[in-house]
Amino acid sequence: MNRCPRFFILAALILATVRPQAFSAQAQPQDPSAQAGSPSKSPTPKSSQPAPAASAVRIAYPLPGDWAPELLYGILSSANPAAKLQLERAAFAAGPAIIPQLKAALKDDRTATFAARELAYIGGKRTLPILASLLKDPRNLDLRRFYYGALGEFDDSSTRQILLSQIANSDSEPDRSVTEDAILALTVPTDPNLIPNLKALEAKIHDVVIQSDIENAISIIQIRAAALRSATGAASGASVGQAIRAYFLPALKPPPTGSQSPGEPSSMPPVSVKIAHVTYTPDGSRALARVLFEIPSSVATYDMILQIEGGQWKLASVWMRNESERAASPHSD
Repeated sequence: MNRCPRFFILAALILATVRPQAFSAQAQPQDPSAQAGSPSKSPTPKSSQPAPAASAVRIAYPLPGDWAPELLYGILSSANPAAKLQLERAAFAAGPAIIPQLKAALKDDRTATFAARELAYIGGKRTLPILASLLKDPRNLDLRRFYYGALGEFDDSSTRQILLSQIANSDSEPDRSVTEDAILALTVPTDPNLIPNLKALEAKIHDVVIQSDIENAISIIQIRAAALRSATGAASGASVGQAIRAYFLPALKPPPTGSQSPGEPSSMPPVSVKIAHVTYTPDGSRALARVLFEIPSSVATYDMILQIEGGQWKLASVWMRNESERAASPHSD
């Protein structure tokens, strides 16, 4: 099968933070002899030593020391995919309050990818230094991509230059997903001024997959920029759904008039954009949408992060989660 471009195919149940709580007092096991109907015993002499402080009393059955990451990993590795999905949604719904716990979860290999993703989804200036520290992470977990993917919401020249530099080094990048997430991040601001830079990189890079991704990124930026300048584009952020559909306009928009011969079938396959669910942060200012981008032969699953600004929903980051072939219809030719 030919690889679908990362864009086209464009072209959480238990709270993620499980914080052990300090017990101010421990319930003591009851002496069976104290139960009603039990024979009484003679009082034992009191010790001359002072009684231990309540905080020094040990619980009879202590929990394992690593129970929190073990719990998270148990959910993330469950055979039921709904467990992982709901955990991701619950962590996002908890919002910035769990940033310290997610930062701690980065230290454990079993939960590091989950924590990095959630930090990128929660986003904002508090998470950026934490994500930037992953650029020097020595583990073979490819966590750097979450830093680059999260930069799309910071609409300034310095972050764009970081992303362009990462794309320029794609031929020597061992993990292609790092470059792909950097390209996705550059599609978020919809800035036509980026197009000359992207075209120059496309001509320089040898990786044909990355070339295809850059080509699609250019198409996204061009068509979205034109659409957003139109009268209908002014209302493209009135709702989460409208903001999402505006991102996929290059695939949803019919080809220009006269671009194909009379009677010639359209070169664009039928496209469907479906929002599976939307999760909001506690203050309702940020949303996580699971989006299915479908064509007859395949389906791409995206996580899209949106931020409300000035009463309008604005795209903050886009994440490709997976793409899969659809089974051929038994009646197809």
